[in-house]
Amino acid sequence: MNLVTPLNRVLGLGSAKGGVEHWWVQRVSAAALALLGLWFAFAVASLDDYGYATVVAWIQQPGTGVLLILTALTASYHSHLGVRVVIEDYVHDNGTKVILLTLSTFVHAAIAIAALFATLKIALAPAP
Repeated sequence: MNLVTPLNRVLGLGSAKGGVEHWWVQRVSAAALALLGLWFAFAVASLDDYGYATVVAWIQQPGTGVLLILTALTASYHSHLGVRVVIEDYVHDNGTKVILLTLSTFVHAAIAIAALFATLKIALAPAP
């Protein structure tokens, strides 16, 4: 049984078939962030002190650097998905919506690249 009218079928109106995938990706990234967030909280809490040398030495550990990069990239992607839904749901002017979605994509990409660069720069630098 098809509930889409013939006119809506011709105009391409109706389900875009992308909602379930977006919902799952949002949930999977949230679960990954929950695990990565727990790791980050326990790892930071277990540091002896929070001096520059201690934190740099911690980031320079191979596992820590990789997990920090995963955390930053996952958080940026998860945030991008959430902001996208808010813009799509609450901005009704098509021109403004396109501009905001594009701006959101660029801002989230810039944040992810900056976090990746900063983590790699610290992780690959000579020890202090």
